[in-house]
Amino acid sequence: MSLNNRYDFVYLFDVKDGNPNGDPDAGNLPRIDAETGMGLVTDVCLKRKVRNFVQMTQAEKQGNKIFIREKSILNHMIDESHEQPGVKDKEKGDKTEAARQWMCENYFDIRTFGAVMSTGKNAGQVRGPVQLTFSRSIDPVVTSEHSITRMAVTTDKEAEKQEGDNRTMGRKFTVPYGLYCCHGFVSAHLANQTGFSEDDLSLFWESLTQMFDHDRSASRGEMSARGLYVFKHSNALGNAPATSLLNRVRAHMNDDIEVARSFSDYSIDIDESNWPDGVELIKMIG
Repeated sequence: MSLNNRYDFVYLFDVKDGNPNGDPDAGNLPRIDAETGMGLVTDVCLKRKVRNFVQMTQAEKQGNKIFIREKSILNHMIDESHEQPGVKDKEKGDKTEAARQWMCENYFDIRTFGAVMSTGKNAGQVRGPVQLTFSRSIDPVVTSEHSITRMAVTTDKEAEKQEGDNRTMGRKFTVPYGLYCCHGFVSAHLANQTGFSEDDLSLFWESLTQMFDHDRSASRGEMSARGLYVFKHSNALGNAPATSLLNRVRAHMNDDIEVARSFSDYSIDIDESNWPDGVELIKMIG
């Protein structure tokens, strides 16, 4: 089923005593806006979690392979597309387009987020219908640094240096608590170019609601999806500007709270005044 409606959405998630998205250029510290102290999570971070969820749940289903997966060699998959029936016998210009279509048909993340596939045997470029912004915390966050000890060493040389004490010291960085907001957009026009369907959209919503439950690690503490508010337009072009819709969802700390340490310290308000015609609000979480 082709996509006939435009969507805009607000996605809320939180972290408790964890690092939601470390910055490798800063010693893996949680990402922070240096001027405001607001926490940041990149769009790439959330897309990675979506990809991992789809790969975990849809591995056996035709058309739902993942292109950007861990430890993969992308050019091997691009080259594979040129060996497919209906592609390999095409002329050079037509072959690139045929390979692009084959990649869209077979890889969920390509027809969802897009991809650049001109690095091997050219399969062109795809502009994905689903786009995410950086996530930004509602309030400033604090980075906590913790010293940790491992009661073991890696090599004999380290053991000799410590005379058998065999301990390894390290550092761990966490955010005590942060509630983050991400804005997202789904274009029906681009969806019809990549083959992104209603079934793909349902799988994407499912990923956002469940992916944190299957992405646990010692470094991330507790991360949870807290809100998914979807604005569905009655047509492909849309019935209202995205900004005017997304700004209707407002998360704020409760008046009696000075320092937030849980989701219950926040309230979510939705401005339903002067609601535009042709827009439906779907609360998937919240």
